[in-house]
Formats: sequence, C-alpha cells, structure tokens
Amino acid sequence: MKTRIFRSAEDQTGAGTADPTHAVRMGGQVLPAAVSEASETAGDADRIEAAAESSRQADQTVVATPPTGPIKIAARDVSVFYEGKQALFEVSLDIPDKTVTALIGPSGCGKSTFLRTMNRMNDTISGAKVTGRIAMDGEDINDRSIDPVLLRARVGMVFQRPNPFPKSIYENVAYGPKIHGLVSAKSEMDGVVESALKRAGLWDEVADRLQSSAMGLSGGQQQRLVIARAIAVNPEVILMDEPCSALDPIATARIEELIDELRERFCIVIVTHSMAQAARVSQRTAFFHMGRLVETGDTEDIFQNPRERRTLDYITGRFG
Repeated sequence: MKTRIFRSAEDQTGAGTADPTHAVRMGGQVLPAAVSEASETAGDADRIEAAAESSRQADQTVVATPPTGPIKIAARDVSVFYEGKQALFEVSLDIPDKTVTALIGPSGCGKSTFLRTMNRMNDTISGAKVTGRIAMDGEDINDRSIDPVLLRARVGMVFQRPNPFPKSIYENVAYGPKIHGLVSAKSEMDGVVESALKRAGLWDEVADRLQSSAMGLSGGQQQRLVIARAIAVNPEVILMDEPCSALDPIATARIEELIDELRERFCIVIVTHSMAQAARVSQRTAFFHMGRLVETGDTEDIFQNPRERRTLDYITGRFG
C-alpha cells in the first residue's frame, strides 16, 4: 500500500463560522453540556498557541496511509480558531465508513476540537471559526444550505460523562425520533425504543422498568442509554469523546464491546487518552500533537511500526 503525504496548504477555503443562535441539538436532543465545554476548549487553544512557535519549527508533513474501504468523511485543510487563537492547523484526514477511527494525542492537542468539527458543534461556541472543507458522502457539511440540527441527527455524539435527561428511560430514547417526526404511532415508537436499547446492549437490563427515571441507572448503563438515544434516530456517524473516562473497568469493557458491534452499522470516531483502548477498539488511528495531525494509518501499523518519531514517543509514554 502506498503512503500518501498531506502537506499544509497556503490557502484555505471558507467554511461555516460560529452561529450561537442555533439550538444545541444531537439527534433532536438539547445538549447544554456541549456549551459548557466552551471554556475548556478556549483553554486548549491557549495551550496550543503557547506551543505554536515550537510546533511551526517541527516538520509539518503528515504521514498518512490511506484506508482501503469507502470514505465516509473527508476533511481537507481544516483549521479552527477560538477568539482569533488557532487551535487546529490545516488537518486533512479521511475517515472510512463502518470502521472505528481513534483520535489520540496528549491533552490540548486538538483531537476533541477536530471531533466537534464533524457535526458543527463548534458553531455553538461564540467566537469560534472553522476554515477548510469537511465533506460527508461528498457533501460539504459547512455549506449554508446544511441545517446543523439535521446534520446532528445524521452525526450523533456521545460525551465524556453520561448525560441522560431527567426523564424516564423510555422518554430518553424516544425524544429524538419524536422531535424529528420519525415516528407517529405509539406502537411504532415502542419498536424504535426497543430496537435502540437492544443495539445498545441495554434492553435485557431495563425492559421491565422503561418508565423508571434514567437517573437511577448506573454510570455504565447511563452511557449505554445515551448511545441508544443517539442511534434511535438512525445516524450515519457516531462521535465519541472519551466515552469511558468516567466509567469503571467493567462498564468500560461493556462499552468497548458495544463499539465493536456498532461499527458493523456505523462510522465511529472516538477520542481516547487510553492507548490500550485505542488498540482494542479501533481499526484506524490518527495521532494529533500541538493542534496538528502528525500521522494516520491502520491501528496495528501506528502502534507497531509508527513512521514519525513523535508518534513513537507518545505511544511509548515518553510524553503525554
């Protein structure tokens, strides 16, 4: 397989800028937790900018072994700015369909910022600006004709901490299909809820208490409920931002098993700080450092034979 080299582009094409008037929705679900991440994101931008001078001196050529399957999302020269401070530098990355792609790198390296560009969550942050092009199935998701609310139904997101609504288990899963008008009859909604809970590996544990509060579930069960809520609207892509960081080892193992099952139906992109988790659940890995994409390729190759010294240093624990 040939290795493709992406080089930094001198010119960037305009894309959607932040629009704080849009409701923050994911699959029809209002997610205020996304807005609360703005200050953390700004902090990432500060850290990246502080290291920018040394980063500019580094080799900016990206080593990229292309995926073999069909491409679901193609990012080209994507940069992100927060209040004028650059947090992401001209990232170009192909993400294949029905595959788990892991984004790895030290804290503040831009991986979560890049994750949020794929469903325009950065639009919800005042002062944020995105340049470059991100195409899903060949269509630019930042085009003005694209409704970000509908986009987020196609590109679901699971956050670091489980965030079920203070409603019943049933209502949590039914919320998205109801908001988008995907289901009309009660019997049909019952089928959607059951199907989503089964795909999330939760049905057998909650089938006899669907009207109970979701807040009474364990942390691992809540995270699987959030995944069920995301897939209830039949998304094409699922984004996961450190989905297991707040979970115990047993719950983490259940989520990882679920991710492996879901990749047969969905394109999945996961941000993780755990090298072991990235190696277990992903087929593709992209390494970020100081706001730049350094290397991407098959997970086995990245971990066993990285081409970039910075990648080797990170996965062997020399920095992090």
